[in-house]
Amino acid sequence: MIGTTEIVVIAATGMVLFGASALPKFARSIGQAKKELEKGMKEGCDTEEKEEKSSEK
Repeated sequence: MIGTTEIVVIAATGMVLFGASALPKFARSIGQAKKELEKGMKEGCDTEEKEEKSSEK
């Protein structure tokens, strides 16, 4: 697990490399990507459950 110190170091490095104005854009895009990944995984699980139910009949 990532601790507080590591998060601070990563944020500081990001600010130096990309500038403070770009970090919110990166964070937003990472959040959207995570949300889409979770949505896709849920849809995949739902599809598998439907296939299992149809094959059991």
